[in-house]
Amino acid sequence: MFTPNRFSGNPLDRSGDLRNDTAWLAAQEANPEALAMLVWEGSPMVEDHDGGQRLVWLSLAHARDLVTDRDVFLGLWKGAPVFAIEFEGSIDPTSGPAGGLGRFMDMRSAAAVLGDADLGMAGTAKALFDWRRRHGFCAACGRPTVQASGGWRRLCEACGAEHFPRVDPVVIMLPVYSGGDEPRCLLGRQARFPPGRMSALAGFMEPGETIEEACIREVREEAGLEVSSVAYHSSQPWPFPAQLMIGLMAEVTHDDAAPDQTELEAVAWLTRAEARAALAGTHPTITAPPPYAIARRLLETWAEG
Repeated sequence: MFTPNRFSGNPLDRSGDLRNDTAWLAAQEANPEALAMLVWEGSPMVEDHDGGQRLVWLSLAHARDLVTDRDVFLGLWKGAPVFAIEFEGSIDPTSGPAGGLGRFMDMRSAAAVLGDADLGMAGTAKALFDWRRRHGFCAACGRPTVQASGGWRRLCEACGAEHFPRVDPVVIMLPVYSGGDEPRCLLGRQARFPPGRMSALAGFMEPGETIEEACIREVREEAGLEVSSVAYHSSQPWPFPAQLMIGLMAEVTHDDAAPDQTELEAVAWLTRAEARAALAGTHPTITAPPPYAIARRLLETWAEG
């Protein structure tokens, strides 16, 4: 079976049709079995459990005592309604109303320690709250919007426009050149990366583009290479704030790579042995992408042949 990328694996029944029914949604809110996770500025609350970490769950009633009018409906978990509630502000709520319940962990750190189910739910909640903050006003008329469908829709009562959470598609690809003595893959480095970190190439898709066309354009723009074929690998929800990473393998026609100095400041070709060393942490100069990133999955797949 295919091993899912991190932030996938959300176990909830999202109840996409039912959540549009205000009476049904009200019944879920009144259900004594309703649960809620806590989020502060995009960071979920976690607690230690059996040597690891897991999400903290409260009853919805308890969570609403802590925060009012800041919750979204995530779905049903074994028949029980599941919500997320968000704290806002610069002061850590564990120093106030959420004291003693757990600790808030930034989402990238959570991606390294939470189980697939917990991380999938937390990532969904973060994406919804990020969208909510950015879409408080109607893009059509500029008037305030109100929440509907449990947080999956916003309505403008002035002009009647409906707004839905956005998902931004991003192509992320590992260029591969097979024309030399042995196959090699290309990694690139952005200036914002930690020292030594290199990763796959990536870029947002543009209107009127296919996935393949976006891959060809980005590899040409960032590294000066021409793509001859594109193969799909997998995808990954990426809640920073709302990307869908579309993982690809891109065969290129030559190895004369040159970083554009805008997106990339450096590039490097790796043999399979060198790629395995980077993944193992033994390469003398290159650090591989973190384990929770799809870029690492692409490199692992190619390194394993």
